[in-house]
Amino acid sequence: MADLDSIVAEIAHDMRGITERGHVADYIPPLACVDPGKFGIAVMDAGGGAHVAGDADEAFSIQSLSKVFGLTLAITLEGSALWTRVRQEPSGSAFNSIVQLESEQGIPRNPFINAGAIVISDILVSQLGRLGARQALLDFALSQSGAPEGLFIDENMAQQERETGFRNAALANYMRTFGNIRNPIEDTLDLYFHQCALTMSCRQLAGIGGYLMTGGVDLHSGRMVTSVSNTRTIMALMMMCGHYDGSGAFAIRVGLPGKSGVGGGILAIAPGLASVAVWSPGLNAQGNSLLGTLALEKLVQKTGWSVFNPFPLSVQKIT
Repeated sequence: MADLDSIVAEIAHDMRGITERGHVADYIPPLACVDPGKFGIAVMDAGGGAHVAGDADEAFSIQSLSKVFGLTLAITLEGSALWTRVRQEPSGSAFNSIVQLESEQGIPRNPFINAGAIVISDILVSQLGRLGARQALLDFALSQSGAPEGLFIDENMAQQERETGFRNAALANYMRTFGNIRNPIEDTLDLYFHQCALTMSCRQLAGIGGYLMTGGVDLHSGRMVTSVSNTRTIMALMMMCGHYDGSGAFAIRVGLPGKSGVGGGILAIAPGLASVAVWSPGLNAQGNSLLGTLALEKLVQKTGWSVFNPFPLSVQKIT
């Protein structure tokens, strides 16, 4: 069995030769300018070792990937009461759909569609205040990354999110009519837009995902970030809902809990084994990274890390 450094290098080499890369998101101007030729991959193993290739150290906007971190903070602060305001079910709809909210009384299907993430932002604003919640998200990412230099909230991106976020404003206002947004709309959306503007590299993203791999333990400090139960819940939601209406296909192809963002990043977790981040800005029809998904599929084929594999490889067999 080849080692992880060889595997990620081979995957990055294979990705360079692929011409069909999807389409970069163009509804937020800064995303439209990203080079579709970029590809990065980083694997953080259970021992804290980083295995990287391609553009793994180039920063990018993680967009909806940040919903995982917002949910982690909210479920840790709010506990099971959170689930009275957002459900735990796949939506089967696009990430920014409004159609289900009316029939379901303003309760979003899950925390990873935009409506659900806006409710999570509202909960964090209630708990920590608008600026306090923003700082808590940034501090969480910085502390978990293991390499905080160059990890930041891009204020220009947040402003562009605000200026183009008409549908998100509609979602928030509509949920407020049902009493499911409890703070001023501008405060809740301010946090949501700044959360989506978190910017980091694949190496940093894989490092942050380490707490999901370890059952809630910070790989770098050994500190408990959140409970084992919360970690299980978050990863179950990632598996069912992390790729919106492409979640089922991702589960079949890759077989790992994963969360995508329209910036082209994907975070995937092999429980107990690895935290994996890939980045390629070209998206498929569901808004998920085209090459990123293919790269994760190849990684799982080479390592056996799919949670559906009846004979998964142990971390000792692949280092």
